[in-house]
Amino acid sequence: MTSPNVEHDRTVDPAEVERYRALAQMWWEPDGRLWPLHVLNGLRSDYIRDQLCRSLERNAEAERPLAGLRMLDIGCGGGLLSEAMARLGADVLGVDVVDRNIAAARLHAAEQGLDIGYEVNTAEALAARGETFDVILNMEVVEHVADLPAFMGSVNRMLRPGGHTFVATINRNPVSFVVAIVGAEYLFRILPRGTHQWKRFVTPRETRDLLARDGLEPVAQTGVKVNPLSRRMWLSRSMSVNYMILAQKSEA
Repeated sequence: MTSPNVEHDRTVDPAEVERYRALAQMWWEPDGRLWPLHVLNGLRSDYIRDQLCRSLERNAEAERPLAGLRMLDIGCGGGLLSEAMARLGADVLGVDVVDRNIAAARLHAAEQGLDIGYEVNTAEALAARGETFDVILNMEVVEHVADLPAFMGSVNRMLRPGGHTFVATINRNPVSFVVAIVGAEYLFRILPRGTHQWKRFVTPRETRDLLARDGLEPVAQTGVKVNPLSRRMWLSRSMSVNYMILAQKSEA
């Protein structure tokens, strides 16, 4: 059942909720229609681990290098990234506005013996109840929300002073329209049609501005390249399509 917070949150697009509700059963099929997320999850998990360990002076090769960090995975979907972070030792809360996503995430975590908190909820509601985190993962979400400044404000407010946030999304330019929509959804069909709306893509500058507005300073960034034929992804200097930005909140 959908949370009342979800139904009345201005940042939530009901059409997006229904679209992802229909895909919920596919989350844990690595060779299914959502295979790009499984490939991407390995890449971004390593990036998150390495960047946090570098900043916090931890050993990335340790068994549980992220132990002791309270982490929010906002827009967690079926829990792919939440589970990866929990295996690295983080205390994870996964939140999504799609009830079936959370049901799938809870079931899989239980099957894996992982202790992960999951909620059907919104960033706005979490911020209103005073939740705070050492790390916030805002991955592949901002291009789906109805009110981006309000959403980012809520997410940024929950980050503790000195904390780190990761934002991953798709750039908005002619190249991204050809690659992420025409190519990914129509030619190669690596994503279901309608997954993205080009007008909601966010440029790196817009992302950095939304972070800086709340006292978060970008400290690292990278592009992500995709080969749909070989099903490979890798980090790249080019942020023309997919990209990730790490920012840290000031201590003051």
